[in-house]
Amino acid sequence: MSIAAAWEAAVDKAVDGGANDFWCTLEDRRPGLLPERDAPLLFAALGRLTVGGDDPAGRAALLAVLGRAYRQLGLLPHAATVGGALLAAVARHAHPRLTPQLVDAWERAGRRAAEALRRAAARADDGPAWCPAEVIGHDRPCDTIAILTVRPWQRLPFQPGQAVPVCTPRRPGRWRWLSPANAPRPDGAVELHLRAVAAGAVAHSLVHDVRPGELLHLGPPRDAGLRLDPSARRDLLFVAGGTGLAPLRALVEQVAAAPDGRRVTLVVGARTFADLYDATALDKLQSAHDWLTVVPAFSHDPGAEPAEQGDALTIALDHHHPDHDVYVCGPPPMLAGARLRLPAAGVPADRIHLPAELVP
Repeated sequence: MSIAAAWEAAVDKAVDGGANDFWCTLEDRRPGLLPERDAPLLFAALGRLTVGGDDPAGRAALLAVLGRAYRQLGLLPHAATVGGALLAAVARHAHPRLTPQLVDAWERAGRRAAEALRRAAARADDGPAWCPAEVIGHDRPCDTIAILTVRPWQRLPFQPGQAVPVCTPRRPGRWRWLSPANAPRPDGAVELHLRAVAAGAVAHSLVHDVRPGELLHLGPPRDAGLRLDPSARRDLLFVAGGTGLAPLRALVEQVAAAPDGRRVTLVVGARTFADLYDATALDKLQSAHDWLTVVPAFSHDPGAEPAEQGDALTIALDHHHPDHDVYVCGPPPMLAGARLRLPAAGVPADRIHLPAELVP
């Protein structure tokens, strides 16, 4: 087993019982530094950061949460104390016992993590690092996709098009970006769309395992390149692929909350009609607003109407006119295609809006 794998196994074993040891050690060494209620989330997140191995976006979500936590709790001056308590708690639960080589590797990784935390805290703004949110709805429109409705205990201050770090206690310490699929609602509820993928442990748990009544944790929202320009009044062309529909549907709801005369065309890409997972909500939106046109694009459905057969970008370009602002969100191949095809079709660069790469 590699050193990284050995440490990951040690941290995973320590997650259940280690948080209390971590807090008790901190309380002995620096009384009052960390509220006991925050110890489990902080312990799991710091352990995950130190062992590494996350994808860049997952690491960015983790650091967004930890940076805010270190700023809010004033932990930066005590980083060495926190790191020592973390190591002591993990070592107490590790089996077999940690070797000097493993401890040395942990201390080197801890120094790198501490530097990343300093940078993240410097970028963070004020406010809580996370907020519990109760799952009040869990729908499975198809086998690999779930629509979760959650109600945060405190109102989440997000804007349509932003992304939010999300964590489930079923996967402690692992945070993932998700974009709300709605504009802010009076009851504070947030709708999240996600697809289970082979390499995504968090997404798999959220799709297949999480049930109403469970708690998730939501971190601080971050701009992701898809917010509407408040000064623009051009018509809008939205192009969605898969669960990339979520932030674009939120933008449609934003326009609906304050109509300003703009027309919106929303092209929704799917392989077949059965894969158009949010069809009911889209039908309701289109029926309620005469300025909205929803256009399905089916890449592998021979039964679709001729004007609906093709990939989402091809169909979208058929509906494009020179006064459009264009927003695209979907899987990486679709975004790569948009970067090439939209400029080639004459769309000015300042009118093309794609999701930003959320990295540390």
